Amino acid sequence: MTTLGIGLLWFVGLLVLVATLIPFSKIPHGVVRGLAFPRQQLFLMALALAVLMLVVHPNAWGWFGAMTLGLLAAIQLIHTIKFTPIWSLQSVAAPAELRADTESHIRILAANIKKSNRQFDRLISLIQARDPDVVLVIEVDEGWIDALKVPLDHTFTHWVEVPKDNGYGICLMSKFPLSETDVREMITEGVPSIRTAVRLPNGSDIRLYVVHPEPPVIDHDTIGRDSEIALVGIEAEKDHLPAIVAGDLNDVAWSTTTRRFQRLSGLLDPRVGRGFYNTFSATMPWMRWPLDHLFHDPEFRLVEMARLEKIGSDHFPMWFVLALARTKAAETKPDPADANETRKTKEMIAEEQDRPREAIGSDWED
Repeated sequence: MTTLGIGLLWFVGLLVLVATLIPFSKIPHGVVRGLAFPRQQLFLMALALAVLMLVVHPNAWGWFGAMTLGLLAAIQLIHTIKFTPIWSLQSVAAPAELRADTESHIRILAANIKKSNRQFDRLISLIQARDPDVVLVIEVDEGWIDALKVPLDHTFTHWVEVPKDNGYGICLMSKFPLSETDVREMITEGVPSIRTAVRLPNGSDIRLYVVHPEPPVIDHDTIGRDSEIALVGIEAEKDHLPAIVAGDLNDVAWSTTTRRFQRLSGLLDPRVGRGFYNTFSATMPWMRWPLDHLFHDPEFRLVEMARLEKIGSDHFPMWFVLALARTKAAETKPDPADANETRKTKEMIAEEQDRPREAIGSDWED
């Protein structure tokens, strides 16, 4: 290898080192939190670079570089290994009798369609083929609402339409009755979420939160996103109904923010012990991570979960089937938040609610 090639090898290794260590600062800024997204990619890069180090430098320097990169790979693995089948499940699979009790089921199709995507028929065909009970559509504008209404209005009798031109529109379609429906801009003006009660065929009511907080960007902090995710978690923990929180959280499953959300809410992640289910980016296979989430109360059991086919968006849709049991499962639960963490989180939320500003990325697709 040439001197230039060797220098490039060490430079890339240094970048992997920096990208691995910076997220430990937990600074709520897009640059810092965004580096926690590509942990799978950084793990593979660190392993590949470690092998190259031994090939290029079959001496003490090579061993030093390889061992350092191996340690970096291990750090990335520690954060992501619980989303592999070798880890114990957090969300319990539904037993046979509950699978057969379809009146306790809720089938959810969730899709971030990307506002500028105009391939309406691809999502409509997917909805008609899957026949869900509830559909969550993220980033809708008036054009998307109009396109969905004509073929689907007769199928879904309950609609919550929040079209927006800033990329934060939400549409909820349901075959099941909805009540106590509230559309809120919880933290930042222009960033709505939906809170509603859903009545299952067996007569049980459950709570559904649909969220799409702001993304992390290199020139802005992530306090708005972090506050909205945390506030939903606090509400879900106090809710008298068994809750489901779903949507594009613009955050990965292993992040500081998502782990705090689980401590605050007590909700379970069905991906733990099953797989990553990377939903973004649908257009760049080498840069994918799980951004589209569903968390549920321990009273639910998982019947089915799948990443679905492309619909012209930069996100893959997700499919979930949950069954409501009468008891909480004895699964591995997230550790609860302590009083200090809860207090600091509430202070962060209050400060962010008082900060006037525009939503991040409102003009990205203008």
